[in-house]
Amino acid sequence: MNETIPNDTSRSAPHVAVFSFPSSSHPMSLLMLVRRLTAAAPEVMFSFFDTAKSNGQTFKNIDKDLENLKVYDVDDGLPENYVLTGKWGEEIELFMAATPFNFKKSLEVAEVERGRKITCVLSDAFLWFSGEMAVEIGVPWLAVYFSGAFALTTHIYTDLIRSTIGVDPNAIAGREDETLEFIQGMSSVRIRDLQDGIIVGNLESAFNRMLHRMGQMLPRATAVVINTFEESNPTIIEDLNSKFQKCLSIAPFTSLTYPPPSDSDTTGCLSWLDKQKPSSVVYISFGTVGALPAHELEALAEGLEGSGTPFLWSLNDKLREQLPVSFLNRTREWGLIVPWAPQFPILQHRAVGVFMTHCGWNSILECILAGVPVIGRPIFAEQHLNGRFISDVWGTGIRIDGGVFTKGGVIKGLELILFNEEGKKMMEKVQAFKELAEKAIETDGSSTRNFKTLLQIVSTT
Repeated sequence: MNETIPNDTSRSAPHVAVFSFPSSSHPMSLLMLVRRLTAAAPEVMFSFFDTAKSNGQTFKNIDKDLENLKVYDVDDGLPENYVLTGKWGEEIELFMAATPFNFKKSLEVAEVERGRKITCVLSDAFLWFSGEMAVEIGVPWLAVYFSGAFALTTHIYTDLIRSTIGVDPNAIAGREDETLEFIQGMSSVRIRDLQDGIIVGNLESAFNRMLHRMGQMLPRATAVVINTFEESNPTIIEDLNSKFQKCLSIAPFTSLTYPPPSDSDTTGCLSWLDKQKPSSVVYISFGTVGALPAHELEALAEGLEGSGTPFLWSLNDKLREQLPVSFLNRTREWGLIVPWAPQFPILQHRAVGVFMTHCGWNSILECILAGVPVIGRPIFAEQHLNGRFISDVWGTGIRIDGGVFTKGGVIKGLELILFNEEGKKMMEKVQAFKELAEKAIETDGSSTRNFKTLLQIVSTT
C-alpha cells in the first residue's frame, strides 16, 4: 500500500489518520479535538476521513486544508441514484455496510498523496473496526468516546447486563426500576434508564450491533479518550481504568478552547439577556436531532406562560409554527424564541438561572462549565442516563415530573429551581462541579495531564 511513498525523511514523520462517524455532533466534536492536537503538534500531519456530506457540513465555515490537516471523503455506501426513504438509521446502515473498505481505500490515497506512512489511527469509538485496521498496519489505535463515562460503561458491560437481566421484554416487564447494583458506580441507574440496544429495542440493527462490538473492542485500544473529566465520576473512571490500557478523560475542552466568534449572536440573544435580571431566565433547547411531540410543546408553552418566567427558547421555525399564536403574542414582552442560539455564551450569561434541556452530553458539560442547574426532559439514547446522574447522583438538577412536559410540571420545576431552597442547593452543587472542571484543565489538572499523554502518543513515529 505504501510502495509509491517518496523515499525521504518525511516518511518517518508522524501521520495520524482520523476516522469520523458521520452523525449528529460527532464529526464536529472530533474536529475540535483534532484542531487542538494540530495546534499543539504542528510537526504532526493529520488526515481527516468522513463522508462527503458530513465533511461538507463539518467544514462549512472552516478551511479544509489547514497546514497540517487535510480532509478526505470516504464512500457513504449509498448506491448510485439511491433515494432515501427517510427511515431512521437508514444512512448509518448503508454507511456501516461500506466499512471498513471505504476507509481503507481513502487511507491509501492519503498515504500516497501526502508522502507519509500512517503512524497512528485516531477514531470515533463507534468505528470499532479502526482497531483491526490499526493492528493490520502495526500502529496505535486511539478511540474517542464523546459522551459520558457512565454511558460508555453500559457498552463495556453490555454482555454482563444482558446475562444478568435478560433481553426478553416479557421477563423485564415490571422490573424497570431495578438498579444496576452489580456494576461499579452504577447503583443509581435503573433498567428503564438504559439506552435502546442494550437489552431492549432491535438488538440486531446495524447501529446497535456496532455499539455492542465497540464495547467488546475498546479494551484492545492503545488508549480510550473520553469526553469527560475524572472528577465528575471518580468511581466509574477507576473501573474503566481497570478495563482499558489507558483511559484518558480530557474534557472540558471544546467550549473553552474554541469559543464562538464575537459576531456569532446573529439572533440577538445576548443583547436580549443583557436586559434581564440576574438568574431570572430559563434557557430552553432540546438539541438538533430529537424533537418533542406536539402535545408536549403545547404543555411547555402553557407552563412558561403560567409561570411568568422570562424565557429564551432555541426552536426551529418548523416547530415554532406548532405553537399557538396567542402564546407568542402574550409572551412577546418577556420571552424570546429564536431558530438558533450560541448556547455556551448564553449559559455563561448572568441572566440565565436554569437550563431546560434534553440532557445531551455536550449540553450537560456546558451546564457544568457555566454553573447552571438543569431541568431535564431526556428524549432518546443515553440522555436518560445523563438525566439520572444529574438528578439522583450529582444533585445539579431535576428531571421533569413523569418524564413528559405538563403545564403543572413546568411551573413546578421552574419554581423549585429559581425560587426554592432546594434550587439554591442545586446551584451550589453545580458551582462546585464547575470548580472541579476548571481545575481539571489547569496546568497540573487531570484533563491537561491526560491530553499531554494523548499528544505524546500521536507525536510518536
